[in-house]
Amino acid sequence: MRGTTESPPNEEYRPGYDYRRYDAERDRTVSLRPATLERDFGRLHAWLGYDHVKPYWQLDLPPSEFRERLAEKLSDDHLTPYVGCLDHVPMSYWECYRAADDDVANHYDARPSDRGVHLLIGPPEYLGHGYALPLLRAAVAMQFENSDAERVIAEPDARNERVIRVFERCGFESEKQFHFEEAGKDAVLMVCERERFETDVLGAETDRKARATEVRE
Repeated sequence: MRGTTESPPNEEYRPGYDYRRYDAERDRTVSLRPATLERDFGRLHAWLGYDHVKPYWQLDLPPSEFRERLAEKLSDDHLTPYVGCLDHVPMSYWECYRAADDDVANHYDARPSDRGVHLLIGPPEYLGHGYALPLLRAAVAMQFENSDAERVIAEPDARNERVIRVFERCGFESEKQFHFEEAGKDAVLMVCERERFETDVLGAETDRKARATEVRE
């Protein structure tokens, strides 16, 4: 397991995560584990049927059809589906992928090492509490730590202004808007450079923790 930072006292270690970190700002443990058909089919089928998800993912399918689509994603060697957890409770879905092997590479000058990320928050009770940013930080940090990538890209739906703002706060910059024909949407190409992420995002997070420690002392 990579990416573990300082944990709250007496936290129990739980195996199976590819990445885990304690987010002091939200006082939550953020973790990512690979999704499986057996463990996650029911929850993912429910999440993709929520009203706040359907317009952007378009995977509100009958169970049998959704099972086939999820199985395809799990067997796709350029993409890894993840379930994101807060304090070990599943509440989000992530796809981390090699951008050069994805349809998005038809729309920008992809480098072989580029990585990409998709995300959704599942249960509505987790919306509006600022959880998307620490989760996205973890997903981006995981990809930089586990690969030689110098960039992580995203292509959110151009209508999804809330998600675009979260990406911007995580060090992504908008490059262009384009019609992503293969995905059936107008998208914004957003790029996060490793150096900017490590300096401006992780560095700023470290500074906030240091200031908080000084105040407590």
